[in-house]
Amino acid sequence: MKLLRVGTAGAERPALLDARGTLRDLSGLVDDIDGALLADDTALDRVRAAAESGELPALDAAGLRIGPPLGRIGKIVCIGLNYHDHARETGVEAPPEPVVFLKAPDTVVGPHDTVLVPRGSVKTDWEVELAVVIGRTARYLDSAEEGLAHVAGYAVAHDVSEREFQIERGGTWDKGKNCETFNPLGPWLVTADEVPDPQRLPLRLWVNGELKQDGTTADQIFPVGEVVRYLSRFMTLYPGDVVSTGTPAGVAMGRPEPKPYLRAGDVVELEIEGLGRQRQELKDA
Repeated sequence: MKLLRVGTAGAERPALLDARGTLRDLSGLVDDIDGALLADDTALDRVRAAAESGELPALDAAGLRIGPPLGRIGKIVCIGLNYHDHARETGVEAPPEPVVFLKAPDTVVGPHDTVLVPRGSVKTDWEVELAVVIGRTARYLDSAEEGLAHVAGYAVAHDVSEREFQIERGGTWDKGKNCETFNPLGPWLVTADEVPDPQRLPLRLWVNGELKQDGTTADQIFPVGEVVRYLSRFMTLYPGDVVSTGTPAGVAMGRPEPKPYLRAGDVVELEIEGLGRQRQELKDA
């Protein structure tokens, strides 16, 4: 299923994109697309049955904002340097264990919402990423197969980053990752049954129409199931938590000088095959 949330920011309602591409209203069946729903197999079966029956009311998509596909996000755990080609372009060796940092849930915006360039920023960068949404509580998992079994679905994420804040200002990466609007998510949450192999997904990103990133999750150093297993050894992952699994090569930081960092007026578009497409215009904060 392709689950999403539509409406004005803060007042989104649950919806579903059916097999014919028709937007359907789920608000009469579920309260929201969130961890409680994703952990409830019975409720998900009701949604699936209603979608297949065609009984859900259609929504007019014209002019309707698409919000983040997941509400009440618990935590966002991100993996850095998780593609072989991205590690090479940044001049570092592949890490022996996943590089982990956190992004606050309040950085999340809709897939077509405005992204704000922070005040004083000179190195705002792009990163297309596969986001993994947890559907079962994961703690002390023993295998990558168990890790995959705890995934409810997948989405496109844009891990916007300010490299000077992240790398040159001391401390941890977090202050270059948590500026407002720095995590567009969606358009859909695609349930795991529609993604038979998360390691066979092409990812692409364009800036002002120019292709900048063209990669595949097959190049991940730590695949999805292993990332979930690894994280479960250090923290408990709950339904509604999100794991961003890293970005392929092609970011501004990895390019020759002068590096083409983002500025107000730039337009970024990104997609993952089968998971949908995003588009953001940048403005000054």
